[in-house]
Amino acid sequence: MTTEPSERSAGPWSIPPLFAELVDDIGLLLPRMLTPGIDAVVARYLSARDGRYGGIVGQLVCPVSRLSALVAELARSAPNRPVDLSLVVDTGLGAVPKALSMVLSRSSLLTPRTVETAAPPDVDGVWLERVSEFVPEDVVPVVEPRRPLSGDPAEIDGWLDAVRRVAENGCAPKLRCGGPRPSDIPSVPEVGRFIQVVVEAGCGFTVLGVSQVVRRAEEDGAEHGIVNLLVAVARALRSGDVVDALRCTDGESLAQELAGLSERTVRGVRGLLSRCGTDLEPAPADAFAGLGLLA
Repeated sequence: MTTEPSERSAGPWSIPPLFAELVDDIGLLLPRMLTPGIDAVVARYLSARDGRYGGIVGQLVCPVSRLSALVAELARSAPNRPVDLSLVVDTGLGAVPKALSMVLSRSSLLTPRTVETAAPPDVDGVWLERVSEFVPEDVVPVVEPRRPLSGDPAEIDGWLDAVRRVAENGCAPKLRCGGPRPSDIPSVPEVGRFIQVVVEAGCGFTVLGVSQVVRRAEEDGAEHGIVNLLVAVARALRSGDVVDALRCTDGESLAQELAGLSERTVRGVRGLLSRCGTDLEPAPADAFAGLGLLA
């Protein structure tokens, strides 16, 4: 399963295909005491999407529990085109049909693109089939097998087996790379193994909680970078050194490697790494431009 970006949201400034619709806004997922109100998140998203580098902006990520408030704010804001929506299940799968019905009835405001949910550690085909039943054919089901926090090798193996089952059953796996707790950040070897699994499966995946454009520290526990992930996937496609790409803190060398990718490799990378959910403050587009990756 691949989820290559389309060109439907390309703005007046040309965005390289490697970055088209790459960055999702996860502001509505953050704890409410750590993020501005829904009006500020919507205003920020629309400003970024319709701005100079708007072509890199993908979906607005919203939990089901905040959907009604989002609809009300979008109706007040009157966007010039519908917002691409990632709907995150936080109130149980049974709430999905009603939430999707609300979205589909507001087609001038929202277009559903993905439905995302967490999965139990022993996720199987029956559970995944149930998820697919809730999701329309033109919407991508995204499933996050929860990574064990213990670091126990056997539990990590079980987690990766669950990731493989998700991919094999036609859903897009999700990798959580950040959150309010230090333990929400997976180690470099864990991310590297996750990438190898999805590349072998040929399945598009998403990443949540990437707060850096380039990794800032070499040790485990440091926050992962979007550019590092792109280079890591590109190397995995060529049987290269994935772990080295994930550990690298040299933004210029990583940017040069991305700039040298062939069109075929770019399509392969984005057919796999479809979306990176992040907070749009500070604007990642400015950091990409600073590395010479955006004009």
